[in-house]
Amino acid sequence: MDNLTYIIRPAPFMSGEGVMTDSRYEVKMLGWNTPQDYLDYVHPYWTTFHAPNPFLHYMLGVFYIFFMVAALLGNGVVIWVFTSAKSLRTPSNMFVVNLAILDFIMMLKTPVFIINSFNEGPIWGKIGCDTFALMGAYSGIGGAMTNAAIAFDRYKTIARPFEARMSKTVALLMVLCIWAYASPWALLPLFNVWGRFVPEGFLTTCSFDYLTETSSTRAFVGCIFVFSYVIPGCIIVYFYSQIFSHVKAHEKAMREQAKKMNVESLRGVGSKEEQERSVEIRIAKVCMGLFFMFVVSWTPYAVVALIGAFGDRSKLTPLISMLPALNCKFVACIDPWVYAINHPRYRLELQKRMPWFCIHEEKPQDSISMSTTDTLAKT
Repeated sequence: MDNLTYIIRPAPFMSGEGVMTDSRYEVKMLGWNTPQDYLDYVHPYWTTFHAPNPFLHYMLGVFYIFFMVAALLGNGVVIWVFTSAKSLRTPSNMFVVNLAILDFIMMLKTPVFIINSFNEGPIWGKIGCDTFALMGAYSGIGGAMTNAAIAFDRYKTIARPFEARMSKTVALLMVLCIWAYASPWALLPLFNVWGRFVPEGFLTTCSFDYLTETSSTRAFVGCIFVFSYVIPGCIIVYFYSQIFSHVKAHEKAMREQAKKMNVESLRGVGSKEEQERSVEIRIAKVCMGLFFMFVVSWTPYAVVALIGAFGDRSKLTPLISMLPALNCKFVACIDPWVYAINHPRYRLELQKRMPWFCIHEEKPQDSISMSTTDTLAKT
């Protein structure tokens, strides 16, 4: 023991710019390069973490570049085709266009994040933060209610085929109501009336405040969870469960009819009304896929917000809080391709306008009535 030498180093200390230093190295803390006036909006919890490796910033920035290009092109094509093709300008497809517009808006805000990422910190200030969060609030909550409207429309078309079809006026009013429904949850925190928009995670993105330990903040988080996730989710689950029961009954009837006619394939079996119903069911499955992607997209965000407001926030790290947003952007890229893969009338229009896209869709049979052609255009 007498031969051991003890080396005493000075204790680390915090410098004025969020940099922890000692005699050997310095460790940057999150927010080290954030302007003080903007740092006032950052919850102190985030500044207790070390600044992420610059590679993570650059990697997320590159991912978002790919997501932005793919989503803007994909949703842009959806908006262009559905608004310019006469066969697709139906009341039901107004909801599809609205969903594509909301996804488009979600990706329009990504340049803010991309530039922040390559800067390794925010450079747009509070205005950039509020703009980013405002566009996210409208696209997220509006997308949820648009999916609920699509589920309602599919339910009326499949489960109640003898009722009057939705008019363009009614569809337009529903779209306006969707935007009005999302407005309080976007504008109240924007003007600090209830809740507020603040930086989160790596401080390169912004969302509503879910970390401040006040009854007002927790009430806002609870209400926005109910109104933007639970209510539209319950509406969607109810209508799609009704659709599923009708789909199951229809397919059972078609199998029995095919068995009586001694044929293996159900295609072309039955009356024109049954063929129309088969088309509607195919499109309903597309909508169910969109709903599944909605759940995959926004559930992680809801979980993070609830943990931050009501749970053990020590489980939240800056990286974990960044992953839900990454998930949302990825789903926004996939949505347009769901239409291309499964929507028959949309595939026909793409085949006509973009033959190089290698889409092969058979035209509707002449035996199907014009009402069926209109049905094909719906989602």
